[in-house]
Amino acid sequence: MPFPLFTTPPLACLLLALALLAAALLVLELRHRLRPASPLVLSAGDWRVQRQESGVQVQGTIAISNPHRRMEVFVPELSLRPTLLGRASLQGVEIKSQVISRHPDEPARPDNYWFAYIVKAGKSTSAQVKLSITAPEGLDLPKLLDTLWLEILWVNYGPFGRLRRRDGLLVPLRRPAPANPAQAQWLAGEDCQVLPIRTHLLGVLDDPAAVLRHYAGAVLQPGDVLTIGETPLAVIQGRYHHPETVAPSCLARLLCRAFHPTSSLATACGMQSLIDLVGPARVLLAWLIGTALKLVGLKGWFYRLAGEQARLIDDITGTTPPYDQTIVLGPDQPGPFCAAMARELGVAVAVVDVNDLGRVKVLAASQGCDEALLMRALRPNPAGNANQRTPLVLIRPA
Repeated sequence: MPFPLFTTPPLACLLLALALLAAALLVLELRHRLRPASPLVLSAGDWRVQRQESGVQVQGTIAISNPHRRMEVFVPELSLRPTLLGRASLQGVEIKSQVISRHPDEPARPDNYWFAYIVKAGKSTSAQVKLSITAPEGLDLPKLLDTLWLEILWVNYGPFGRLRRRDGLLVPLRRPAPANPAQAQWLAGEDCQVLPIRTHLLGVLDDPAAVLRHYAGAVLQPGDVLTIGETPLAVIQGRYHHPETVAPSCLARLLCRAFHPTSSLATACGMQSLIDLVGPARVLLAWLIGTALKLVGLKGWFYRLAGEQARLIDDITGTTPPYDQTIVLGPDQPGPFCAAMARELGVAVAVVDVNDLGRVKVLAASQGCDEALLMRALRPNPAGNANQRTPLVLIRPA
């Protein structure tokens, strides 16, 4: 007796296969969205750097909020791991740190021990952070230091289990002078002039509008186009995380093997970061269709179907230190950002992704921006992809 499947009309077989695929994708998506997770959010408050005769003092606050309406979450552990980045050897430089709890209903212990605290539903708590940086006599510490990278290691404990969290916060210890019209070193481009603008190493403590205005405001003229790299904008928005906080699924471990080894999606954590953004069903469907089309010579369809973030994710080593230890996502809502900055600065603004191979991608641009001009000006990659720290590039038509 023939097997029923082989006596079924081809169209019915196709419909059955599509129905099974849709059901599998639905189950995959539901499992992803219903997986246990902590609702706690850590954010940075005000920070300041004070230079003293004895060294450099850094103080700031961090806040932990719980937006969940019912769940209560414990924070049993919270500690700091500071790392200094300098302009030369930091041998002999010492850094000491302390965390002082500022719970709304519990006084801090005199020994600054962090006791297990419950962040109730809809509530928040905070902590004060103090760091002292000292060096031996004769060492010009303020000139030597560049940046403080502060990792906050904390634990979330609740119905989801016990999760280790690892958030990074960058505090600039020195800032370059803003661009000066009299000293600006313009580069000759194709029917334009190009000015890479140096800034401090950017992070979540920065306001993007203030950065653009401070470093480029003095040299802007009507008709100019001011660009910012997509990665610097993303780190200002806090769109980065440490791989240690990523839990790769079986799907991520499987799909990442199909990508070129240099791709940011060729690791389980990089692929899982994309899955966390757009969902497993979309990633799997994009992979199935992209692979099928690639077999007939049509390339790049995975990235088109998986969404813009698939091209923008930078895995570890993909960005400048200390973000080279993190996975950096693409920026959030670059279009509205460009429109808002253009209104404030009075010039066209664009968010771009440029590499040393001459590939220029304009993620977003304000209204009236000449994208052909951007392509000509940015193709030589005047900002560079190493440690030039020139995330802003000003373009002036000839």
